Amino acid sequence: MFSFFKKKSSALDATAPDAAPLAALAVGNGAAPERKSWLTRLTAGLRKTGSNISQVFTGTRIDEALYEELESALLMADAGTKATAWLLEDVKRRVKANKTTEPAAVKALLADALAELLLPLEGALQIGQHAAGGVPKGPTVIMVAGVNGAGKTTSIGKLTAHLADSGASVLLAAADTFRAAAKEQLAVWATRNTVEIISQDGGDPAAVSFDAVSAARARGRDVVLVDTAGRLPTQLHLMDELRKIKRVIAKADAAAPHELLLVIDGNTGQNALAQTKAFDEALDLTGLIITKLDGTARGGVLAAIAMWASERQAAKPTLRPLAVYFVGVGEKLEDLERFNAREFAQALLD
Repeated sequence: MFSFFKKKSSALDATAPDAAPLAALAVGNGAAPERKSWLTRLTAGLRKTGSNISQVFTGTRIDEALYEELESALLMADAGTKATAWLLEDVKRRVKANKTTEPAAVKALLADALAELLLPLEGALQIGQHAAGGVPKGPTVIMVAGVNGAGKTTSIGKLTAHLADSGASVLLAAADTFRAAAKEQLAVWATRNTVEIISQDGGDPAAVSFDAVSAARARGRDVVLVDTAGRLPTQLHLMDELRKIKRVIAKADAAAPHELLLVIDGNTGQNALAQTKAFDEALDLTGLIITKLDGTARGGVLAAIAMWASERQAAKPTLRPLAVYFVGVGEKLEDLERFNAREFAQALLD
């Protein structure tokens, strides 16, 4: 199993010698061979999107026809109108600045522009960073939401595996009490990773979450992962339930939840952006996990999310910047990896 969580006992010790050991866990790049293998899978997963865009650069001239084709390709990839307009202007600027004459070379300039647009979405999931004076106040509480079918519970399971493999003690909260077999699915991951799980038969999701955070504090656990019910943004009563879970978690730990993550299906294109907006309005999201990028022709939606996130930050500067923590290209454990803007842009256009 590859590891993309770094322990504090190495390079991080030099930069934060007074921090508690658990403040060490942050998402890293993994070993070079493992990262190379991941990039191969990411490139393969994004091939359908990338091939549609790359066809634009097979001509012999850089002219308005090329830019019109590029605009259409980006829109078809669900980059959205605002991000598409931004990318086109930036590519034109780069073409002029570099005195580019070959259409094939424009693809590399597009990769640079896309990487720049996506860069603010990069972020490492920090575990234990809410410690004060080097002494952790309690577990890092991560609340995870998402619609049914997005891969929410599976992503929680994968994240649990990586955290446990990195030495963090994890406790799971089975707060998805609406979906049949959700608790059982999470329990499989708990057993597989030898971690504890707090659940109730038909219990109130907020109560389960409160009990889990309280238990984790009492037992000295490092991380609590709260699996909430899958729901559509239009299901207002369930969105209200999410808000309630967040409020009740704060009663168990005033600083929690420390992370509010949304799992979205990369195949859903602009609907993924709509979901992000709706869940952010309810929860003030801190991060995203984007799944099922393998085989989609709509991988450009990350550009649309990046453009919206920039506008969100400008409108609400007191909020934490939204990060894409992980992207997934398959069902295996190693198919979930840390998001890197440059790697994503290059994989998309390779």
